[in-house]
Amino acid sequence: MDDGSDRVFETILPKTSPYIESARAHLDAWVSDLRLVRKKASEQRFVRADFAGFASITYPDAGEAGVHLIADWFAWLFLVDDELDDGIFGRDLDHVKRVMGAILTTLQATDDPRARATRGGTSADAEPAAITALSDLWRRTIAPSSASAAWRRRFIRHVTECFAAASWEAENRVRKTIPTEQEYIDKRRHTGAIYVCMDLIEIVENVELPGEVFDSTVFQKALDAACNVVCWTNDVYSLEKERGLGEYHNLAYLVEHARGLGTRRAVAEVWKLIEAEVQSYFAGEGALFSAFPQHAAVLSRYAAGMRSWMRGNYDWSKRTYRYRDANDAKVAYLEPALTGRQAL
Repeated sequence: MDDGSDRVFETILPKTSPYIESARAHLDAWVSDLRLVRKKASEQRFVRADFAGFASITYPDAGEAGVHLIADWFAWLFLVDDELDDGIFGRDLDHVKRVMGAILTTLQATDDPRARATRGGTSADAEPAAITALSDLWRRTIAPSSASAAWRRRFIRHVTECFAAASWEAENRVRKTIPTEQEYIDKRRHTGAIYVCMDLIEIVENVELPGEVFDSTVFQKALDAACNVVCWTNDVYSLEKERGLGEYHNLAYLVEHARGLGTRRAVAEVWKLIEAEVQSYFAGEGALFSAFPQHAAVLSRYAAGMRSWMRGNYDWSKRTYRYRDANDAKVAYLEPALTGRQAL
């Protein structure tokens, strides 16, 4: 896979948090305490993925508690994603909707305490592990002074869009519909939960972008470029694993399918697209600082976060075993109890 792709990211210097080992110890304890990973095959795959290491290179400037929080979010997001993509839940439209409903109810509960009552009286002890873990994550994420009401609304909107896109993928699988390249590109930033992850930059950096900045065309262009780089890089490195599982929601696969190319040529084409998006990001970053010089301080922190995400994701994707498990023993790593049907 190292076909000159290093040059795409050579302008972004890699950084690593000094709290990487602390984050690994914390994540192991958190996952164990909440029983998110129970099966031996799940545990082995989870350890090889090194989500704490991933958090440490995508949020290298965060404080220790911030890196711990991100490591936990990564574990939660990837574990739930596996159940929705690789397992039967990703082909069960009703279950995807029930999972999404429980997740949104949990996120909305802090703003509206009555929201939990709509769960039909389900006690915390009866909740699936994914929902119990999310409650803990959300409590720590929106701790006093960490997140404004506006940020929470934006984050919840991004989570909603993420699971709506997951439902779109599930419908495609059920109907055996292969999306066009553009349809996929428009949805990919949501299915990858990358807007959600970018929002967390503000939490761990203890800053918040003003609405006029976040909603501006110039900011959205830079943000989308960074998100595309992350998502498409992930597609290149996960192609073999996803192909082995019969998954076709992958840009490299769709380029190959739509353009009638061989796999190597399709991957090369995607790397060209990624390189163009990196260039687009840096052009957008420059335009962003020119457009909002009065917000240079907060923009500097957020832009550093986007750059770390692009470079850190690339470095992690190259070395993690998560994308080398193409023949992962009939997806023995899946944990159906994580999003258990009965409790939802």
